Amino acid sequence: MGSPRAFALQSDQESYVRRREDPYYQGLLTKNDDQAFTFDFHGSTSSQNISRSISDIDDTRHEKPVSYMSAKLTAPPSEDSVTDFVFEPFKQSSEKSSKVPKTGSFAFLSTLSDSSYNSPGDPQDSENEPDYQTLLDESKSTFDKTYVVNKRKMDLSSIPLPQSAASFYSGISPQMEVVELCESSKRLNLYLKAQKDEVYAGVPGRFLHAVIGQDVPDVGSVASTIMYAFYLHKTQNTDQLCTVPVINMKRADLNAHTDLQWLLDSCQIDQTNLIFVDEVDLSYYDLFGSLKLVVLNGHKLPVKQEALKDAVVEILTCRKGESAYPWVEIVTETEDCSCCTFVAEKFALTSPEILVGKGISRLLLAGILLDSGNLTNAHCSSKDKYLATLLIQGAGRLGCNGLYQILRYKKQDVTNLKVIDILRKDFKRWARVGNPDGVNARLTVSHIGMSSVTISLGQLLTHEDTATQEIKHFQQLEKLRLLMIVSGYNDTKNNFKREILVSAESAELMKNLLFFFNSNATKLPLKVLHRPGLREDMRAFEIDKVISRKTIERLLEEFGGTSKG
Repeated sequence: MGSPRAFALQSDQESYVRRREDPYYQGLLTKNDDQAFTFDFHGSTSSQNISRSISDIDDTRHEKPVSYMSAKLTAPPSEDSVTDFVFEPFKQSSEKSSKVPKTGSFAFLSTLSDSSYNSPGDPQDSENEPDYQTLLDESKSTFDKTYVVNKRKMDLSSIPLPQSAASFYSGISPQMEVVELCESSKRLNLYLKAQKDEVYAGVPGRFLHAVIGQDVPDVGSVASTIMYAFYLHKTQNTDQLCTVPVINMKRADLNAHTDLQWLLDSCQIDQTNLIFVDEVDLSYYDLFGSLKLVVLNGHKLPVKQEALKDAVVEILTCRKGESAYPWVEIVTETEDCSCCTFVAEKFALTSPEILVGKGISRLLLAGILLDSGNLTNAHCSSKDKYLATLLIQGAGRLGCNGLYQILRYKKQDVTNLKVIDILRKDFKRWARVGNPDGVNARLTVSHIGMSSVTISLGQLLTHEDTATQEIKHFQQLEKLRLLMIVSGYNDTKNNFKREILVSAESAELMKNLLFFFNSNATKLPLKVLHRPGLREDMRAFEIDKVISRKTIERLLEEFGGTSKG
């Protein structure tokens, strides 16, 4: 049995109090009621105490530690259960000394009680010792930290994560994880919910001040849209604006963006509080003159929202160029850095406490990393690198490289997606003016679409038993006369391959397209792929050399005269 031990509280440090029975120490012991008091866990109090600093405690590692928080063990949780517990340490000058007690396993619930701890044999109404409950209540004014222990939803073992000390000591993918609930994310969720309720009420007596990005949203676009709206809400000096982020895609399409879903969950952002473009009628507010738009990641609105251009009051873009709307007074070009970098800098200058939370910093950091190719591509600026360093806490235990690899993996992972969701994941369309069948008839407006996938055509066509029917169904849903699926992947020898599958509305249109391909064989050298189960109005090809998607897009624009839409 070890000797009696206790903890003492001081205003400037956490002290360790140990009572000595040896008369040799009696001359060294002094009592200072103003600095410390002793909890005697063995039923006796000491009149003479000695305080030791935290650094001195390291010499007692062989002794059994005493937790300064009471713990209650209950039955093991169910597989989907989530454990909440509140960590309420004593008042201290730094959070570094705040630690969760070590446990051998997370297979139990650990509830930390804030009730008073009464030692055996000690009267509760002791006049010589302060009230423990009062001290805990006072500590709440310093800081509270809340954690959840839950079952990890994603297995990281299949992701080529970079080597790190955290992986070495803790393993790559533990089944249970401890997550700190982020105060900044809580504030963001409250803001999003309040603004969504206001929009559903019709924004009475105010302008709808909507922040909206492009219609092919990625992680960086969605993150900057959410956070820039939050920034404008915090800094605007008027009650006449209801500032909300509008995600420029349908809510159903979010299922195709597994990387974005994972990021929002990881940042503790409630997806039900977000507003998607199909959930708010922007034209209604524009009709009555109560719409103000902030356009992100571009100099103009997407074609499908071009009718709302008169409502644009601000443009934020990461590319230089002339504004398509000369009447807009606020045009910000972010010097080729990520829009998330620009937003993070705004918060750092005005409300740096927002960036302290792990959730918010991860949301912005993820956008910067994906926009800059993990800070390595030619468009990555020194400001991107500086703000990524400032937001490093959001990367978690695996660092920036680990966060980037997880996001890349989630973006390419289509295991749990349907064929329609795979095609929707990275989809663009063009408006085609003319008569594609070459018959003497009046001009029509049709659409051509392009879906980019990260798996081979063979994998796509065998992903579901009805893959070809799903491709045709997607084409009909999007009202496309021509759909081109562009595949880019690495084969078993890690060589990059490019394949395309074309689905036409009619045999005549397919014939014209094949003639166009033959006349541009030098730009797009094709080799026919024979895939079983293809319909007559579908063709598959392998591209003999590495060609970018931009080149294929330009050829599609050339075909029959098209305009990007």
